Parts: sequence; C-alpha cells; structure tokens
Amino acid sequence: MRSIAAAKGAGGPPLERWDPPDCGDIDIRIDREGGWHHEGRPIGRPALVRLFASVMRREGERHVLVTPVEKLGITVEDAPFLAVEMRAEEAMPDGPARGEPGLAFRTNLDDWVICDAAHPLRFDAQADGAVRPYIYVRRGLWARLTRPVFLELVERGEVREAEGRRLFGVASSGAFFPIAAAEETEERE
Repeated sequence: MRSIAAAKGAGGPPLERWDPPDCGDIDIRIDREGGWHHEGRPIGRPALVRLFASVMRREGERHVLVTPVEKLGITVEDAPFLAVEMRAEEAMPDGPARGEPGLAFRTNLDDWVICDAAHPLRFDAQADGAVRPYIYVRRGLWARLTRPVFLELVERGEVREAEGRRLFGVASSGAFFPIAAAEETEERE
C-alpha cells in the first residue's frame, strides 16, 4: 500500500494538457456503490477500473474519460469514488499543513487523499434532513464517504466559531469543514 505521504504526489496522466475531440458517450456506468459496468455487465478487472479512473475528469456536469486522441462521456450515478477508510495523523508529513494534525481517506481504488483546503470535505443536505458527505479527490471528482467512515468522522467533530456562528464540523490540515449548525446537533443529542 502506498503511504499517505505519497498521496500528495499522485497525479496520474497529464489530462489537463490533453484536448482531444469529443467522441460522444460510451456505455460505462459507475453505480452508487462504486461499481463499474460496461454495457450493463460489471467490469471485473480491478486494474482496468484503475486505468479508466486515472484518465477520468469532470467537465461541468459531465464525467469523461480522456486520452490524447479522444474524449468519451460516461454515466456516474453519484460520485465516481467511495472513501472506504480514514486515518487520523498527529502530524501531516508534507504540504502546506506539514506538522499539523490531519485526516487521510482511502478510496475504493486504493488512492489516499489528504483532507486539506485543496481537498475539502463537502456535506450535501438531503430532503429527509440527512447529510451526504464527500471528499474532493482530483480533476473535479469526488468520493462519497461510506457510512462507517462518516460515523468515524463525526466522532472527531467539534463545535467552533466560524463564519460568524457556532458550527459543528471537523478540522484537518489547518482547515475546518462545517457539517451543520451547532444548534442542529445539540437538538439531536
């Protein structure tokens, strides 16, 4: 397994330099549970899934696979990745928050993402009042935190004054990520 310190250096192919013609859509779908499918059948080769993920980016509302010669749209039901593990580090090994405590998340494709200002957490409110948590991975792509990881994250939560009010959230690598107003969490206790 790659170390968390190596996560910052993980960049993959230089997609930002590639501007190939758009060739439409391909029948590849990433389901809500992070499963990849081609023409309705699961893609069973993890190495192939990692290859596709390494050339994926988001353009507006569209997820695309990009090579030097073509760009193909794919369907993503929620987020292209899942955050399946979280580690708390007493001192982050590198980056702008070097030496500060932080959180790192492992995706279902074994990429480590250090949560910081460049890789923030986001919490989307749902119609039923629930919160759906995500962490930014790269190139407009997000990973949804699995329920066990989210529960572990919430256990690390604290109330702070931010944005002119009391907010419940989590801190990582020198940044604070609000989850909800402190009053909302106090009402549920």
